[in-house]
Amino acid sequence: METILTSEITCPNCGYKKVEEMPTESCQFFYECESCKTVLKPNEGDCCVYCSYGTVPCPPIQENKSCC
Repeated sequence: METILTSEITCPNCGYKKVEEMPTESCQFFYECESCKTVLKPNEGDCCVYCSYGTVPCPPIQENKSCC
């Protein structure tokens, strides 16, 4: 299966959505919403903001590898 490198991240505070390219070698722990400036952090049990707020989990999780 091919790894998907983009994910649409949705701010839980204001609902703003943006398609972002995910890093392939590391997790992204913080993400600032362009609209409301809220700094997102992963939900408990998730390794990164894409796994919590994105439409696609991060590349390491897609590849069944350890994340972070």
